[in-house]
Amino acid sequence: MTTAPLALSVLDLVPVRTGQTSAQAVAASLTLAAHADRLGYRRYWFAEHHNMPAVASTTPPVLIAAAAARTQRIRVGSGGVMLPNHAPLIVAEQFAALEAIAPGRIDLGIGRAPGSDPVITQLLRAAGTAGDVERFPDHVQDIALMLQPDGATVQFTSGGEYAVRATPAATGAPEIWLLGSSDYSAQLAASLGLPYVFANHFSGQGLDRALSLYRSGFRPTEEHPEPRTFLTANVVAAPTDEEAEARALPQLRMMARLRLNRPLTPLETVEEARAALAAAPDPQEEQIHAAAKANWFVGDAATVRDGLAAFAQEHGVDEIMISPVAGSFEGETPDQSPGRVQTLELLTAG
Repeated sequence: MTTAPLALSVLDLVPVRTGQTSAQAVAASLTLAAHADRLGYRRYWFAEHHNMPAVASTTPPVLIAAAAARTQRIRVGSGGVMLPNHAPLIVAEQFAALEAIAPGRIDLGIGRAPGSDPVITQLLRAAGTAGDVERFPDHVQDIALMLQPDGATVQFTSGGEYAVRATPAATGAPEIWLLGSSDYSAQLAASLGLPYVFANHFSGQGLDRALSLYRSGFRPTEEHPEPRTFLTANVVAAPTDEEAEARALPQLRMMARLRLNRPLTPLETVEEARAALAAAPDPQEEQIHAAAKANWFVGDAATVRDGLAAFAQEHGVDEIMISPVAGSFEGETPDQSPGRVQTLELLTAG
C-alpha cells in the first residue's frame, strides 16, 4: 500500500457545452491547464476523441503545445494518443517536437482504442498510413526507439541499414505510458516494462485484476526498474454536496446517452439537464447514473479529498488523475469553466 503523499493530475476532454464554441471550449481548457500548473498538479493530459458534439479534444499534440506554452512546471501530455489512428513515425515526430518545446515536461500516453465510431475510424485510416491494431506492440516499441537520441535502425532484407530519428538532435525523450482498461493493456505494459494507467474514469470494471496482472508480470528495465501506475477518476468537488450533485448531472446524462446508443449533443447546462429529467423521467438512464456515480467522486471538498485518498490507498498508488466533469450553470462565462476550476482549487485547498 502507498504511504507517499497523494499527487493529483488532470485529464481533459475539452468539453463543449450548449451555446459554447470550440474556440471558447479550448480557451477554457487552456485556462484550466494554467490553473492546474499554479496549484501544483503533477501533470495535465488531453484525451483523443473524434466527431463528438461535446468533446473538442481531437488532436492532443496541438493542445499539448498550446498548454506547454501557457505553463511553467506541470508535465503535459496525451491521455492518450490512439495509436491505431496514426502512423508511428508521425506520433514520434510530433512528440519529439513537443519535447523540444518543453524539455522534460512531455508525457506520451498511448492507447489502442479508436476513440470514435466505425465511420470515423475508417476516415482516419483512409490514407493507409495509420497503425495496424495487430502490430500495436511493435509500433509502441518503434516509437520509443525513434524518440531516443540515437533513433531506430531499419534493417533491409538486402542487408543494408537505414537510420530513423524523430528529430535530428534530441537531448531527451517524452515519457511513454500505456493506457487501457483491459487485461491486454496491463499485460503489454508489464511485458514492455512501461508505466501503465488504468482508465478507471471510463470503466471501473476489472481494475483489481488489471493492476495485479501488471504488477505481477512486470519486466524491469534500466529506465523503469519497478512497476509504476496511477488511476483516473471522474471528480466533481463543490462547496456543498448539492452543488456538486447538480454539476455532475450534465456529464451523467452524456454518459447515459453513450451507454444507450442515443444521439449525442453538446453538454447540457445544469438547468437543461434538470428540466429534461423532470419532463421525461427514464428508469434506464437513472440506473446508469446510479452505477456511474458509484465509481465517481462527487461531493464537498473534504468528502472528495478523503475519497480519493482512500481510493489511492486501496489500490497502492500515489497519484490520481482526475477528470473534472463539473458542468456549468446558465450564465457562466463560455470561455471559462468555473465548476472545473472550483474542483481543482478545492482539492488542493486542504
